[in-house]
Amino acid sequence: MAPKMIVMLTQNDRTVENALDLFEELKHTPASHWGFKDVGLPVKDMSKLVQCMREAGKTTCLEVVSLSEAEGMRGAELAVDLGFDVLMGTVFYDSINGYLRDKPPRYYPFAGHVHSHPSILDGSIGEILDHARHLEARQVDGMDLLAYRYTGDAPILLKEVVCATKLPVVCAGSIASIDRIKEVWHSGAWGFTIGTAFFTRRFVPDGTFCDNVMAVWDFLHSGRDALP
Repeated sequence: MAPKMIVMLTQNDRTVENALDLFEELKHTPASHWGFKDVGLPVKDMSKLVQCMREAGKTTCLEVVSLSEAEGMRGAELAVDLGFDVLMGTVFYDSINGYLRDKPPRYYPFAGHVHSHPSILDGSIGEILDHARHLEARQVDGMDLLAYRYTGDAPILLKEVVCATKLPVVCAGSIASIDRIKEVWHSGAWGFTIGTAFFTRRFVPDGTFCDNVMAVWDFLHSGRDALP
């Protein structure tokens, strides 16, 4: 089965100012999962954008790349208040997990040691696998894996994490080629995010934002036999 593509209306880890206009242009496309960051727009504009996405029948994702417990909790509260379906990111804290336990947003925290901005994932693969198992034991709903921000071998890490857990794994960050999408697909990951690469037209260099989104969607739905 093809992984889910989460279209992120973000560039360089910030939601773009014209996110609502872009979504209005693409809301009738078959892309079903959409998201953005908790930075870049006023809360009232985020609220309007989420409402439009939900009215269009899309699954909504908020990604929080802030690293402190307080910032992560603010992101969790925002996800609840605005009605997101999924909260991706945040360094895992029991307080955030406990707050979300009886609330609608599904919680997909970062797996492994994430630091810096732009985000970097480091540590050994074994350490990251141990953390992934810890997250599963804490009964989170999934995990956000910054495989292509990893300081080691990204494809091997991705495969190992997917094999180590029964939870959905979203590969987030720095996916800017069909080759990397193939690696995600082969790993068995549940999904992946793309934001900046759509804005920089990495898939259709002379095309629009919409052309780039649909090029990836078409690739994913052209059939498993399309993969080498």
